[in-house]
Amino acid sequence: MTDELELLRQADPVRSDQGPWRDRPLTARAEHRLAALMSAEAPERTPGPAPAPERPGRTTRAPRPTRRTRRLLIGATAASAAVLAVLTLTFSGAGTTPAAAAPTALVVQRDAPAVPLDEVARQAEAYARAQRDAPKPHRGSHLQSWYLSMQTGPDAKPPVTVPEERITRWNPDGSGSELVVATDPRHPGRPVINDADGEWRTVNDGKVLHRKTYPAGTRLDDPATGEGTLPARPPADPDELRAYLATFYSGAGTKTQPLLMALSSFLQEWTPGPRESAALARMLSRAPDLRPAGQVVDRLGRRGQAYAYRGEDASDGSMDGTLQLVILDPETGRVLGMETTFTKDVPDFKIKSGDVLSYEAWMP
Repeated sequence: MTDELELLRQADPVRSDQGPWRDRPLTARAEHRLAALMSAEAPERTPGPAPAPERPGRTTRAPRPTRRTRRLLIGATAASAAVLAVLTLTFSGAGTTPAAAAPTALVVQRDAPAVPLDEVARQAEAYARAQRDAPKPHRGSHLQSWYLSMQTGPDAKPPVTVPEERITRWNPDGSGSELVVATDPRHPGRPVINDADGEWRTVNDGKVLHRKTYPAGTRLDDPATGEGTLPARPPADPDELRAYLATFYSGAGTKTQPLLMALSSFLQEWTPGPRESAALARMLSRAPDLRPAGQVVDRLGRRGQAYAYRGEDASDGSMDGTLQLVILDPETGRVLGMETTFTKDVPDFKIKSGDVLSYEAWMP
């Protein structure tokens, strides 16, 4: 069986990122057709030919379970190999070699309408007004993330994307807790790649990578300025909120690129309420170079509207040659996620155009 598995690993008959069979989300039309098929009642069994009558005087042979089981195992292994074309991991055992976990970029559904940011902001503001007992923003966050780790030089290893889930909570007295778990929502229960002091190794899905609690008084400072007392809640006015984000990252008050980086830092520190989410949507609608890209389904299976910023200004430093997507819930304005992909090859780091640099998916 080991030899057969090794042959399957080496076969790699179909590229997962090219051709008509590449891995990508369903289009809106395909999802509609799939939903129609799933809603129909499936027959309990597939009709087939009636069993032949037994011949008199002939002993009926028992089935051969060993051979049938072997075929089923081989078929299951082949299916698993096809699924793992997107995410190849290092497994224990002789003859296996490590490879990079590289999620493909989110695919915009071209047959679904793109919603202007101004309309999302209006809907988010109406939603916030309708919430009488709306939850207040709280300090802390819950997100799943992928960040590319790169090496340069002739002996550089391929880029590796590390999937993690992180929960951070802070209390008014400055006490808090932080939990980081290895996870990959695309393949629950399977090993994921983790960076252990610069050495890549596999860990089980759900393994705790970091857990720490902090006593009272640990974090009473403003995370943006590092001074004073933490504000009770972030501003719910778009202009005041942008000024607050400018304290997270230099230039966020005037340029879109630093604003998106500040937004990521802010959402790792705070979980906004409906009013703050509406203010964020209104603030983003005023960014002239953040353009509607269309509908996407994020890696947590949520449908949202994506808005794109293309980093082409050399003053943006390392973000030059990238495409950033901000994914919003079109009804509430809540930021569902952010994704950054490369728009050009970077040979020194073995990066190709279209590779994912980072992805963050926020949860309530």
